[in-house]
Amino acid sequence: MSEVTSTRKHWMHRVRWRSHLATLAMVLVALLAAHFWQTRNVPGGPAPDFSALAVSAQDGAVLSLAQWRAAHPSQQVALHFWAEWCPICKLEEHSVSRVSRDWPVLTVAMQSGDVAAVRRVLGQRSLEWATVIDPDGSVAASYGFRAVPAFVAIGSDGRIRATSVGYTSEIGMRLRLWWARW
Repeated sequence: MSEVTSTRKHWMHRVRWRSHLATLAMVLVALLAAHFWQTRNVPGGPAPDFSALAVSAQDGAVLSLAQWRAAHPSQQVALHFWAEWCPICKLEEHSVSRVSRDWPVLTVAMQSGDVAAVRRVLGQRSLEWATVIDPDGSVAASYGFRAVPAFVAIGSDGRIRATSVGYTSEIGMRLRLWWARW
């Protein structure tokens, strides 16, 4: 009887283990499907250039992606799309700040007000980000984004290497920038 019980326990353990693996596989497929759905409109190839009002000491200063990339030659750069009213963006703030210490990150404040309003938000939250404003969402739309937060890693050749929409962890941002090297 002991041998039958032992065999039954072993069999049940294997069934449970396979069930857990099947569940994990379904979750991974669902996450990948969601990622591909959210980034389905993101253009491949060269990153679309844009010019936008910069949140800087000089009112009315315009900054383009080409200028940002030229200021960081032979480096991968990142674009981080966010909004003042977005709760998930607030969760990412510290990650973006830490990543921006090691990599050139240009943040794009989407539909968050004028330069003064965005400057005020950055000051209140103690964020020292290089930021441009996208009052009507046209910059985000040129990248195929309809929601924030969104993250784009651009290789030193100016090509989009990796994107994400929704919450991205610090390690996720760093891995995307690392991947952009290749």
